[in-house]
Amino acid sequence: MLQKKIVINIQTNCEKCRTEAMKAAAKALGVNSVEVQGEDKKRMVVIGEGVDAAALTKLVRKKIKNASLEMVQQL
Repeated sequence: MLQKKIVINIQTNCEKCRTEAMKAAAKALGVNSVEVQGEDKKRMVVIGEGVDAAALTKLVRKKIKNASLEMVQQL
């Protein structure tokens, strides 16, 4: 199965909220790695196999309210 790189914009300034969003994403089925990138730490990059990008974004949105799917790329 092909790996995907999923980029989700997260709109929060709270470190605790970012951590909660990362924990939620890491628990999703098929996720291999999660990291926050960018100077303002508003881009969460998830790499995994068979991950449903829309479902993952919805899961993160439940934790921090403001999250939007930016990009899905096959690796």
